[in-house]
Amino acid sequence: MNPVTRVFVARLAGLSVFDPLGDQVGRVRDVVVSFGRTRRRPRVIGLVVEVPGRRRVFVPMTRVTSIDAGQVITTGLVNMRRFEQRSTETLVLAQLLDREVRVREPDEEPYTATVEDVAIELERSRDWVISKVFCRKGTPPAHALPRLRRRRGETVLVDISDVSGLHVETAGQGADLLLETYDELKPADLAEAIHDLTPKRRGEVARALDDEKLADVLEELPEDDRVEIVTGLDTDRAADVLEAMQPDDAADLLSELPSHKAELLLQRMEPDEAAPLRRLLSYDEESAGGMMTTEPVIMAPESTIAEALALVRREELSPSLAATVFVCRPPLETPTGKLLGIVHIQRLLREPPHSAVGAVLDKDLEPLTPTAPLGIVTRMMATYNLVAVPVVDEEGRLLGAVTVDDVLDHILPEDWREERHEVTDEH
Repeated sequence: MNPVTRVFVARLAGLSVFDPLGDQVGRVRDVVVSFGRTRRRPRVIGLVVEVPGRRRVFVPMTRVTSIDAGQVITTGLVNMRRFEQRSTETLVLAQLLDREVRVREPDEEPYTATVEDVAIELERSRDWVISKVFCRKGTPPAHALPRLRRRRGETVLVDISDVSGLHVETAGQGADLLLETYDELKPADLAEAIHDLTPKRRGEVARALDDEKLADVLEELPEDDRVEIVTGLDTDRAADVLEAMQPDDAADLLSELPSHKAELLLQRMEPDEAAPLRRLLSYDEESAGGMMTTEPVIMAPESTIAEALALVRREELSPSLAATVFVCRPPLETPTGKLLGIVHIQRLLREPPHSAVGAVLDKDLEPLTPTAPLGIVTRMMATYNLVAVPVVDEEGRLLGAVTVDDVLDHILPEDWREERHEVTDEH
């Protein structure tokens, strides 16, 4: 089979990268190009490849031996240093898709179009270059739904020499096509991909995400990024996204904003959504009250084990929250009636489904007070091998629960989200 000499970049996304022995090195996440002032065709200088550990590294095109049959073959020599984009480099998927350009074809009136894909081609010199641009005539509004954006205008494949403005950032650039290439990523990995974008592109991608997805991503981003994104959103949209976040993460984000901005957002939220956040913000950040979530799994003592197992199966629950059921007197929303005890998921799996959760309670665990400092919280979790601990007021009413992921967020270095792949062994 002859090697492929032209390939569309959107089809490269996610392709497996192999070394000469057939061992998988990683997957293609983007293509890096350079726009020279005198060069007729932008040169492809390399690939961004995601290797095991979710690290994104740069593979020069000089080390790509072939792009063939749905795979990329390299020399196998990969520098594992994390990819950092230079000012002279452009990422095709992250920055060029959905960009507005001007097309001037022979014997046609010039027209505006939106980039949907680009083709790269292998020249006789063995250099890869951008040769063609696949675009859609017309410029749909950046806020339009993806299905409406696709219906507007005829699609055309034009030579790169007929396109102007490809290397120039445009205002209001959409992000639907880019998000399609990120569709399979988990929130933490999508957050990392968004973190690597320019501030302008980061804001465009954030605005294109739905509220639930953006909420998940904000929970995984470094502080500076999420503050930048939320302050760049319309106030009502920002309030909706905060409502979709986990209460403890939303409260952490609000505490990072200027006080007047945080108060404005709280006022725009639904009162029953804002109330738990106001309670969380009243506690010290390094205390059990400041770390807890106000939405643990809560059940009445007469509920059955079958009902409890159905409740913890919910997809939206994190593993740490799903591991423990907190049994309380009604009302069953924080702050609840008196906390009676907890039931671990392992105990639920060992008992008959028709039994009541109140009959299998662990009553020996001493709950935390909201003022308990981080040190006491961590010691308690370590001593009793817990993934979640209850937090109660002076009357024994459940206020929330501190989970192990909340604790890790506070004991890891502040920049751990930015340096998550830079950990080295220290002895």
